[in-house]
Amino acid sequence: ASATQIQTSFLTDPVGSKTFPMMIGVVAGLCGLVLVVRPDPDPDWPGTGTWVNLGVALVVLVLYAYLLKPLGFLLPTAFTAGVLSYQIRPRPLQAVVAGVGLSVGLWAIFKYALGLGLIALPRALFG
Repeated sequence: ASATQIQTSFLTDPVGSKTFPMMIGVVAGLCGLVLVVRPDPDPDWPGTGTWVNLGVALVVLVLYAYLLKPLGFLLPTAFTAGVLSYQIRPRPLQAVVAGVGLSVGLWAIFKYALGLGLIALPRALFG
């Protein structure tokens, strides 16, 4: 439904900004339909720890969305990537290195390779 509202310019390729999300939506809809028509008769539900980890990830990602604008790109991205990395493999030092590395690396790619106008740090630090 959202893909139908994407505005395209007159210079678009056949699989443009509207067609690709529609194709993904159709595939996702078909997969959902298969799950409705043929549900697993004996599903293996995850344990309590998995639900807690999913809840923590959800809270961290929502916080990331709210903190991205006021704190800039680097700090929220480093925190989010670090927490999610820790959830994958609970090694604190590696999680911090992964968070900082992903934050700086993604910022450099988005800023210089893709030309996006990302704010690295909070504007308040620069007056």
